[in-house]
Amino acid sequence: MPEEKFSTTALLSILDSIAPFAMAEPWDNVGLLVGDPGQQVNGVLIALDPTEALIHEALSQNLNTILTHHPLIFHPLKTIRSDTPMGRILKTALAHNISLIACHTNLDCISAGVSNALAERLDLRDTRPLAGPEYTEHAPTSGFGKIGTLPAPLASEQFLRRVLTVLDAQVLQLAGSLPETIHTVALCGGSGSDLAETARNMGAQAYITGEVKHSVARWAEEAGFCVIDAGHYPTEKFIVPILAETLKKTCAAKGFTPTITTTAQQDNPMQWVVSDHNTPKFCQPIEPLRKHN
Repeated sequence: MPEEKFSTTALLSILDSIAPFAMAEPWDNVGLLVGDPGQQVNGVLIALDPTEALIHEALSQNLNTILTHHPLIFHPLKTIRSDTPMGRILKTALAHNISLIACHTNLDCISAGVSNALAERLDLRDTRPLAGPEYTEHAPTSGFGKIGTLPAPLASEQFLRRVLTVLDAQVLQLAGSLPETIHTVALCGGSGSDLAETARNMGAQAYITGEVKHSVARWAEEAGFCVIDAGHYPTEKFIVPILAETLKKTCAAKGFTPTITTTAQQDNPMQWVVSDHNTPKFCQPIEPLRKHN
C-alpha cells in the first residue's frame, strides 16, 4: 500500500488536534492564511513572526510551509502592493508556493500553550489559568495566562535575576511595588496587560507579561502590585521549540515524517538603548539590515 501523502490539509488537521482552531478568539485570524490546502508538505519552518526573512530561510532549506504564532494577515487588506512589507511577503510566498499557517490565540490558551512554556522555564508549580474561554470541552485546564508558585520563596533580587536569566533579557520594566520575597507568580506570554488585575485578585505577588499599557502601569503603582514588562518576544519565544517537538511526535504517530524545524535567524526585533554617562549605549549589537534578492 503506497504511503499516504502529507498535504497541507493533513497538517491543518494535526495542528487542530494540538491547538484547536475553534479555541481562537473571535477577532483572531488563524489556520491557513496563504497557500493551497491540497499542496504536499515537504517541510515546516516554525517561528513567532511571519517575515520576508523567514520565507527566505524556508526557501534556503527547501521547506514549503511556514507555521507562525502571529498571523501575517490580521486585518482585512484593501490593497496588496509589492512595495510594502506585507505586499513583498505575500508576493514572495505566492511566487514560491510557500504556505503560511498561524496558530495564535488557540495556541495561547491550550493547557500546554504559550504561557505554560514560560511557566515551565520559570519552574512554577501547581499552575492554573488566569482566565479561560467558554470552551467547556477543554476546561478547566485551558485558558489565558498562568499562576503558580515557585519551588521556594525568593528574595526580590533573586527573583529578578531568575527572570532575566530565563528570558535571556537585557532589561525589564517594572511598575508598582516589588515585594521583599516572592512565592506566587502570575504571567501571560505576549501582550497581557488586561490580566494584571486578575493576577492580583488571584493572589499573585508579581505578574510578568509584555507590552504593559501605561494605564495598567499606573494602576499597578496605585495598587502597590508588582507588574513586570519583560517584552512580547521574550515571553513567547519558548513555545516555538515546544510546538516543533509536539508537531513532530503527532505527525510521527500518524505515519508522517516531514522535516520540521525552528528558525535559526529570527530574534527579538526590539533593541534597548541606555544612557552611559550621557552617551547612548546599545545593550546588544545591532545587525545591519539584510536585503534579499
